[in-house]
Amino acid sequence: MLEQFKKHLDKFIKVSDDEFTDITGYFEPQTLKKKENLLTEGQICKASYFVLDGIIRKFFINEKGVQQTTEFAIENWWMTETFSYINQTPTEFYIQAVQPTEILVIRQNAFNDLMENHPVMEKYFRMVYQKAYAAAQMRVKMLYEHSREELYRQFLKNQPAFLQRVPQYLIASYLGFTPEYLSEIRKKNFS
Repeated sequence: MLEQFKKHLDKFIKVSDDEFTDITGYFEPQTLKKKENLLTEGQICKASYFVLDGIIRKFFINEKGVQQTTEFAIENWWMTETFSYINQTPTEFYIQAVQPTEILVIRQNAFNDLMENHPVMEKYFRMVYQKAYAAAQMRVKMLYEHSREELYRQFLKNQPAFLQRVPQYLIASYLGFTPEYLSEIRKKNFS
């Protein structure tokens, strides 16, 4: 699994095998069961998570008691609750495994040490955060300019891997639909 992380890093930066071995020492591997929480509302986020295998999601529970998914992370993607992590304040979010998942965890103090001892990782994280920020901007744009049905079509087109792996009710939650409305759209698109 660590070889996968090395290949991922190589897309952004170059590190020697020895440096990579040292870098991985800052991370803790963790195995999650389906629906196991990494973070729950009211906790302070003290880590970032890199997905080696599986899927995690970030969600909050709205005033009606409905889970609203805001983000997914699949293999080679990162997830954290950035506001809580940076400000060390209680979160309003949950981070949960969608299916059995293998992750690498880097805690805040280890992250700071990693940045100090391996400056090349600053470049890596800058590039990763730039890509994530750009993707978030495009998601907001799509929410504003597309109908709900078109949002689903775009999701089908741009994220086909999710459709095979994520339950439909979670896709509905991510797109801001009820599961019943998503069923109606799917019937219309596939009939």
